[in-house]
Amino acid sequence: MGVTAAVSKRVDRVAVVDIAWGSVFVAIALVLAIVWPDEHSWLLAVLVTLWGGRLAWHIARRSKGHGEDPRYEEMLGGPGWHAGAATVLLRVFGTQALVAWIISFPLVVAAAYDVRWWPLVWVGVAVWVVGVFFEVVGDAQLAAYRSRPRDQRPPVLDTGLWGWTRHPNYFGDACVWWGLWLAGALSLGWLPGLLTVFAPAAMTYFIRNVTGAKLLEKTMSQRAGWDEYAARVPLFVPRPPRR
Repeated sequence: MGVTAAVSKRVDRVAVVDIAWGSVFVAIALVLAIVWPDEHSWLLAVLVTLWGGRLAWHIARRSKGHGEDPRYEEMLGGPGWHAGAATVLLRVFGTQALVAWIISFPLVVAAAYDVRWWPLVWVGVAVWVVGVFFEVVGDAQLAAYRSRPRDQRPPVLDTGLWGWTRHPNYFGDACVWWGLWLAGALSLGWLPGLLTVFAPAAMTYFIRNVTGAKLLEKTMSQRAGWDEYAARVPLFVPRPPRR
């Protein structure tokens, strides 16, 4: 995150931190697998690398040629490093570094101890697959929507997974980390699971209420038709579409 902050300051764009977010966890998982090599650590490293690598690539491709992300403008009161170095480092880079350290606890614990319940590992992998599905498909549907001319598309995307939840990619992100907690810490036993459950809970809280869905909706709510969309489609947890 320190390196990313230096790059961000150079290009005067705080949103580059989003590209580094997935990469941070890839680095953590790979180091753990190298230092404590066993099939469990490498399985988790593969899952984290697939998720984090895809996320970093997707965000880098999507943000190419764009200005500052409205979420960070809202958070900092202006584009780029407008709020000053101390504020940006504390609110964005420092916060995300701390959160990444906390969220990685189930991976660290999983690397240090032996698996007790292998079936739970595969349950966690299944939950991870659901999360990746929501992220990949949701992002693809959003990209297809944005590729259409503005006069030929509705003001709000409300089809596909976007008719089930207003933020399928954020919901998928939460599922990924609950899956990694199941496959990682909880598979070791009840005590490691209970001692690390704060990690996926914190991730879910942040992407739903702090840096993700709620912050994005402050901008999205200005679109025509948004109020009607928000009234019938849930914010986070999906449910079947309804009129």
